[in-house]
Amino acid sequence: MKNKILVWVSGLVAFVLILVVLLFIFRSRVLDYTLTRVVAKVENRYPAELNIGSARFADWNTVVLHDISFVPHGLDTLFTTDSVHASISVSSIFRGRIVFGRLEVANSYLTAVKRGEVTNFGFLLKQEEAPEEPVDTTQGRNYGELLNRVIEMAFDNVPDEVNFRNLNASYTSNNRTIDVRMPYLLIDDGQIKSEVFVRTDSLVNNLLVRGTIDPGDYRIAASVYAADKKGIRLPYVEEKLDGRVSFDTLHLSLTDKEFRREMLTMRGRALVNNLVVFHPKLADENIQVQESALDYVVTLGPNLYVIDSLTEIRVNKARANLYAAYRNKGAKIIDLKVKTDQIPANDFFASLPAGLFENLEGISAQGKLQYDLKFHVNMDSLDQVVFDSDLDASDAFKITQWGNTNLQKINRSFSHTVYEYGKPVRTFIVGPSNVFYSPIHQISPYLRNAILTAEDAGFYSHAGFHEEAIRLAIVTNLKKGEFVRGGSTLSMQLVKNVFLTRKKTLARKVEEALIVWLIENLDLVSKNRMFEVYLNIIEWGPDVYGAKDASRFYFGKQPSELNLAEAIFLTSIIPSPKRYRSSFDSQGNLRSWKSGYYRLISGHMLRRGLITREEYDSLYPNVTLYGRARDLIVTDPTVVEEDTTAYELETIDMLDF
Repeated sequence: MKNKILVWVSGLVAFVLILVVLLFIFRSRVLDYTLTRVVAKVENRYPAELNIGSARFADWNTVVLHDISFVPHGLDTLFTTDSVHASISVSSIFRGRIVFGRLEVANSYLTAVKRGEVTNFGFLLKQEEAPEEPVDTTQGRNYGELLNRVIEMAFDNVPDEVNFRNLNASYTSNNRTIDVRMPYLLIDDGQIKSEVFVRTDSLVNNLLVRGTIDPGDYRIAASVYAADKKGIRLPYVEEKLDGRVSFDTLHLSLTDKEFRREMLTMRGRALVNNLVVFHPKLADENIQVQESALDYVVTLGPNLYVIDSLTEIRVNKARANLYAAYRNKGAKIIDLKVKTDQIPANDFFASLPAGLFENLEGISAQGKLQYDLKFHVNMDSLDQVVFDSDLDASDAFKITQWGNTNLQKINRSFSHTVYEYGKPVRTFIVGPSNVFYSPIHQISPYLRNAILTAEDAGFYSHAGFHEEAIRLAIVTNLKKGEFVRGGSTLSMQLVKNVFLTRKKTLARKVEEALIVWLIENLDLVSKNRMFEVYLNIIEWGPDVYGAKDASRFYFGKQPSELNLAEAIFLTSIIPSPKRYRSSFDSQGNLRSWKSGYYRLISGHMLRRGLITREEYDSLYPNVTLYGRARDLIVTDPTVVEEDTTAYELETIDMLDF
């Protein structure tokens, strides 16, 4: 029995030795055959020549390739490399498909060129013609499946060891030049190291890359650092978007992926340090975020894109969970949810990006805050839009120190500056020392009630926001495909006028909402005082601010003397005070289209009990102009000139006072 075993083992060893000898003898033929197949496959697929100067085995399992080039027919050479040293899996040689274990590449150049409409790379981007067969038009492209295929192909072809020396890539066109140079790119035992120099036209970024990779589990983590004090600057943001973006460090990772039931789910993290963003539609100055992070769970599938609710966003110390979904099978449906746990109020305010909220910078508080947002829209059923936004504070919440601006300043006399197009045009005192200031009880109830009816009927009952008005504004804007309606309350309009510039930036709208919330929820200012300030600062015409100035400008009377028709007219021009003349004809009569507005506002006032039936029935949609307004509006020479002497003398007396 022992002899039989020895004979069997000897035979097996002999067989293996014979296979090894045959493999050693014929390995070059296998290599030549494999490379011939690769070249033929590439050249059959693309209008180009793939040239390999020489190929040989340097030792038992190392292949050396020299002088490789990829040249499109009649175009500039796209790729060249001096040499490739690659270790080959022995078992892959038996299969006739070589798999690399170690890869060393020296002096490689990828050169993309565009001259006019002709490129030397465009053929690589063209889609292959699909076979003629029935197409299911109800199914969109499954980007989850496509991305999963790309990820698996990329990871499955990563050698155990990679050593690129002097790797270069460039893109040149009539108006663009991009050069990328990597002196080295190393992957060894799962560790990634590289140095990258990127020049885009005149912008140069010097980068260091460090990371890890685990191809078997589809994991990768990479950190990109600025190699100099200039930071990492994104090119073309200023040219394309009129903005700037830079940062010191970027961390990106993919920690897990799963493809199941046609759905790709990916998990990972992104982190940016010292992010600086500027865009005129975001804010007036640089927005600076010391640290921001995103722990993401993203799912892609047929007609579905989801950011899972496990996704967490962090801005400095403030954290929030995010859920977002977009479905485009049949109706297009968008869902968005943002939710935070209770955040220490001081952490919340300290986390606000510098440069974003001028008035709130430096503010301190105690207690806790919690935010919850729900938004849903079906583009086939816009009237059913859901919008619910809540910022809640604990009972212990209070401001312990104001920042750049004391929000309680409007409880007393203060200096108010009017801005137009971001520039100051006039400054005046809002208080009794200003002769054009009117306490609220000296302003006609007709004017007060008409403004409340038209601008914010729930002013005295809401806490600064009218969510239904905001929801209806969203519905209208989505239907029109542009911004045509806002949902501002009187509180929001007041804050915009008193504390903020008139520039239409995202930062201004968010800061406006935060200031309104603070004023209303902390009862910093009474409703009556807010309305009184509002009535004394809003614009009503050319250099006309406040109810007293407006009453005298249009009608030569005190605001307490305004009748119903005059009050409704003044209310009608609040949205566009600079277009006040368009309301009148050349003889100073209100145009006929104004009558519809009169019926609307007076009808609401009647139903709310703000005017009597007699006042409603006797209302005539016209006013009699007097004073400066008449001189500017009435251009018909046949109209008898009014005697404005008394008005002018009274104005002089008030100014002297």
